[in-house]
Amino acid sequence: MKHLNLPTTLLPRVLRKGPSLPTLESQTPRGMNDDTCSQRSDCCALGVGLCSSELAPKGNKHSEVATDDRPECCQGKATPCCDETCLDRIALRECQSSHPGKASTESTGNSCDGVKHGKPCSDHSRRARRNYKSKLDALGCICRALIALGQASCCVPSPDGSSEFKGTPSLRSHSSASLKSLSTGLDTKRRHAATSRGQQKAQQAHGSAGIPLGTRSPCSKGCCDSRQARGATPPRFRAGGCCVETKDAALTAMTPTQQALESTEQSDPEKHGLPCREHVVLAISGMTCTGCETKLQRTLGTLQPVTNLKTSLVLARAEFDLDAGTLTPDAVIKHLERTTEFKCERVNFETSSLDFVCNGNSQSIVDGPWPRGVTGVTIVDKGKSVRVDFDPQTIGARDLVEKGWSEPMTLAASQADPGLEAGNKHVRHMGLMTLLSIALTIPVLVMAWAPLPENEIAYGSASLALATVVQLVVAGPFYPKALKSFVFSRIIEMDLLIVLSTSAAYIFSVVSFSYMITGHPLSTGEFFETSTLLVTLIMVGRYAAALARQKAVESISIRSLQAPTATIVCDSGVEMKVDARLLQLGDVFKVVPDSKVPTDGTVISGDSEMDESMLTGESVPVEKHPGSSVVAGSINGSGTLIVKLTRLPEHNTISTVASMVDEAKLSKPRVQEVADRVATYFVPVIIVFTIITFIIWIAVGVDVRNQSGREATIRAVTYAVTVLIVSCPCAIGLAVPMVIVISTGMAAERGIVFKTSQSVEVAYRTSHVVFDKTGTLTMGKLSVSEQVFLNHEAFLTRSMLLGLISQNKHPVSVAVAAHLKDQGVEPIEVANAKIVTGKGVESQVRGDRLRAGNSRWIDATSNPSVQGMLSRGYTVFCFSVNDSLAAVFGLEDAVRPDAISTVTALQARKIDVHVLSGDDDVAVRAVASRLGIADETVMSRCSPADKQAYLQQLTRPTVPPGKSPVKPVVMFCGDGTNDAVALAGATIGVHMNGGTDVAQSAADVVLVRPDLGKILTTMAISRKSIHRIAFNFGWSFVYNLFAILLASGAFVHARIPPEYAGLGELVSVLPVIAAAALLRWSRV
Repeated sequence: MKHLNLPTTLLPRVLRKGPSLPTLESQTPRGMNDDTCSQRSDCCALGVGLCSSELAPKGNKHSEVATDDRPECCQGKATPCCDETCLDRIALRECQSSHPGKASTESTGNSCDGVKHGKPCSDHSRRARRNYKSKLDALGCICRALIALGQASCCVPSPDGSSEFKGTPSLRSHSSASLKSLSTGLDTKRRHAATSRGQQKAQQAHGSAGIPLGTRSPCSKGCCDSRQARGATPPRFRAGGCCVETKDAALTAMTPTQQALESTEQSDPEKHGLPCREHVVLAISGMTCTGCETKLQRTLGTLQPVTNLKTSLVLARAEFDLDAGTLTPDAVIKHLERTTEFKCERVNFETSSLDFVCNGNSQSIVDGPWPRGVTGVTIVDKGKSVRVDFDPQTIGARDLVEKGWSEPMTLAASQADPGLEAGNKHVRHMGLMTLLSIALTIPVLVMAWAPLPENEIAYGSASLALATVVQLVVAGPFYPKALKSFVFSRIIEMDLLIVLSTSAAYIFSVVSFSYMITGHPLSTGEFFETSTLLVTLIMVGRYAAALARQKAVESISIRSLQAPTATIVCDSGVEMKVDARLLQLGDVFKVVPDSKVPTDGTVISGDSEMDESMLTGESVPVEKHPGSSVVAGSINGSGTLIVKLTRLPEHNTISTVASMVDEAKLSKPRVQEVADRVATYFVPVIIVFTIITFIIWIAVGVDVRNQSGREATIRAVTYAVTVLIVSCPCAIGLAVPMVIVISTGMAAERGIVFKTSQSVEVAYRTSHVVFDKTGTLTMGKLSVSEQVFLNHEAFLTRSMLLGLISQNKHPVSVAVAAHLKDQGVEPIEVANAKIVTGKGVESQVRGDRLRAGNSRWIDATSNPSVQGMLSRGYTVFCFSVNDSLAAVFGLEDAVRPDAISTVTALQARKIDVHVLSGDDDVAVRAVASRLGIADETVMSRCSPADKQAYLQQLTRPTVPPGKSPVKPVVMFCGDGTNDAVALAGATIGVHMNGGTDVAQSAADVVLVRPDLGKILTTMAISRKSIHRIAFNFGWSFVYNLFAILLASGAFVHARIPPEYAGLGELVSVLPVIAAAALLRWSRV
């Protein structure tokens, strides 16, 4: 059982919430002595506080009511409430939960020896005291905290060794109800909380006839008994009420939106406990245009528990945070599928999970006992598979497969990128429907256009049958999607144009065919070939667009770099090739020549070189020796390496970079807001224009061409249908996101991770680049070139200094510490060293005040030794004892090889280059002079606040003569040491990363490897991306303008026939996708 430990400062608030609880005599397991509570569970009592102080008997010696000033949750309970025996009771409960079904004297062979003679093992005893002792001492009560965390009260003894208590049904019911109050409406069989699932499974293992979590036992009034006798579903507890029916039955009578809104009632924290936030990622199948994304946003936006919503049409994905206490992810998926006709599947990038192929009934696996460490089991792939979420710290992936289940389970086939699977399914479905439509349309075209013998009735009947199948089977799904979009989301989208146009063509053909049968054919005759060809060309266009979009996204998929297999080396030396998903903590794996590294690790033997260009963009191999780090996805050279695993595949560098890139793809630049606004109004405007076209052509036919009303109407319908279908807002909707997806993926391949799409949008307009000096313009590997000791106790001085700075990670401190260690200095233990940001470090040792840092803070700038080192351009590091200068060190740092070329290129583009540093003035200006940076843009001796003020000054809007104010784009580039404030204050913060942990920075752009030339690449990618976006917008405008004019008959001698209008989507969307995809091969 896992513990969710709350800080002590939070517990008083938790403990004050909710009604007072029933208690038992804490020393004995004899059950309840409160006469007002029967041994049966009374759900009605739950609603009024469950044996609160008002109902406690007056004369019971075991239930002495407390009237002191103890915590509120304890008032009215038996005395004592919580003491040391509660800790023993918690330990006993956890020990029993770890060994369900084991005899009390049986040893399991792991760190927990199980319950012996009614006492917990030493391991769980220590753990319980470590987790709860401080809270007990501080508050005197921990029972309410346990209930808030979904566990039973600590005041409840366990007479039978189960985690659900047979002898105290009302308390078991109350524990269930308390958990229910945390997660109203939650399906406990699929809950991902390990604690609640552990309680339920422990109860099943003991064969208890207890009540499932989330339901109540029958109440003493008999109302629940009668319901259950009739076979009804047991009612569920809701705070403040008695015998409340489950919502499921009531919800069936509501509309889908009402059902979702009913499920999203805000939970009062006083009643329902702490919220449970869960991050949900959904892969959406069926999105084809920007209207679909808008519909997705509005549908999810109506659900109150959904926050931080992000969607992407190109990725076919939605991400959001969900209050799982009020609405489950499954409920969100069902609501979404009902109201949008999309197909949704949950994707998990954050937790460890495996998919298993079910040999039998998948539901039995969900309902059956789970192995220890499994946190959730869900059915996927229409019941063919189950997805198992587990804690890799508790159970490894191989252990889960080999010995985790009572029946053998087969691992499902791996997916290179699970997030792309929904897109592949959509493309396959579109391809099948397109082939079906083509197969049904070809006979109609042959009967309409081929020189066949005269038999109009037979050909017409066959065409009607085939056209009806096309209209119902192929075009049929458009109808519910369009209607539900309008009803539930109030959106008029592209599907509605397709429905109106194809329906008009089909119905008109049916009417015309009816006239022909009755012997009064219309002048145009029936034209089923128009409706069928229209649908088929629409499907061809959508399939081609979906396929091109999917291939473009797959081409820059970072997760596809993950190696599918790994060779692990067992303790006995035996090598075994396994699926990379089955790697687990503690593994040692072998990397043979010319193979991919399966996950991050540390080399323990062997020498080789690695090609890390797939993540860094650098083609030069990196040498690897024992102790070197290796990165997942990199390609080994000629040597063989034995590597100790440091990160599992789901948390390695590939997964981290992919998550950061996806975050950028899901964010929306400002120009996307304009495109979305245009696309929102596009379809209604087209409908209005279609009506105008229809009216105009009727007037022209009747008044100008002297046609009959019927002839004029027929002609007007053909023009209206063509206008409806030839217009396409999809190109507008894809103009921005398609480019963002390709550009961010292309940048990641070059070692540049855009964390926001706004950075892509503005980086090319950079007017100022501000560099930190140490570690950015310089190598960051300082070395001591000169040292002076100013007292006669140099050995003691060295020891005290090393003890003071040994734990400091600042580059200067690291260099001085390494220098002292090389001299064989042993540090004196210095406790509570305090880092003073931008100045140094200080502490107290045996009454002596120690300070080490820059010369200004030490107040030693006038010392001759200090001045001499400053004049020679050294970085000066001083050490004082009781404010008396004891030692001075002069350090120097080499300038990065690419610094001069980068600064020169920036200046050639008329970009101002600045240097900010906390180093001494002479050292900073020496580096700036070597790089050709003007003195007026150099600032030394900067604290983080100084850097922030300097950047604020640079980012102030400027007013060019005769123009409106312009806000400069300021890029700050630092290595992350004391640069957090500056990174946040700049328009674009660039973090130069020196290792594989790229997720630690709060910057907008992360350079996977410290390479200043990547700054120029960042600007180049941004510039080319904006150019492609401009082209896409231009093409969308030109296409729609001329297509609508041709379709409406504005050009007298040129028009688009209605049967070919379906090619509109293909012609409009493919150039947009091609322009974005070709960006990948651009020179940047």
